[in-house]
Amino acid sequence: MSDLPDPADPAPAADHSPAEEAAAPARKRPKPGERRVQILQALASMLEQPGADRITTAALAAKLSVSEAALYRHFASKAQMFEGLIEFIESSIFTLINQISEREPDAQQQARRITHVLLQFGEKNPGMTRVMVGDALVFENERLIARMNQFFDRVESQLRQCLRGAAEHQGSATPTVDANGQASAITAFIMGRLQRYARSGFKRMPTEQLDVALTLLA
Repeated sequence: MSDLPDPADPAPAADHSPAEEAAAPARKRPKPGERRVQILQALASMLEQPGADRITTAALAAKLSVSEAALYRHFASKAQMFEGLIEFIESSIFTLINQISEREPDAQQQARRITHVLLQFGEKNPGMTRVMVGDALVFENERLIARMNQFFDRVESQLRQCLRGAAEHQGSATPTVDANGQASAITAFIMGRLQRYARSGFKRMPTEQLDVALTLLA
């Protein structure tokens, strides 16, 4: 989760003399919202381990050197923690897609750049990739998988919109049909590349030979 700060590892307790205690600065308490970010950062980090088993709140609490009760002061359930990661994915990706739509006048290039953005995001955030493809959600609440499905539906809708414009510009007699087919194929390609990345233990990069693949899809 590259855009969030790494959680601080608390120092182990030690015996100090009164003079040392007076000289030592007081340990800062996390700012409002900071611990919540640290929890999500730790969860994403644990998901980056290839072949990681189902992550428990006990393991997550141990990584942060806090109690499980401390986790539940910030999240009502583990499902809410995963929802926090999904919100980060949604916010990051759709902010970038909106920027592409505003700045790139060529509709065909919009579709290519959207594909690049999604695969680059997954490549830079392996833990998030496991959430995006559903591997990390298999044993969690079903609504999380439904939400990620909706995420890719939105991506496909955005691709469909720009590809329809490209088909119209190229004089297609059936721009809607063409756009629907292309958007479906590109979305499936994105999901497949991310799935392969996760299943390979993050060794097969989702962006490898991407320009060649996109030329074939287009």
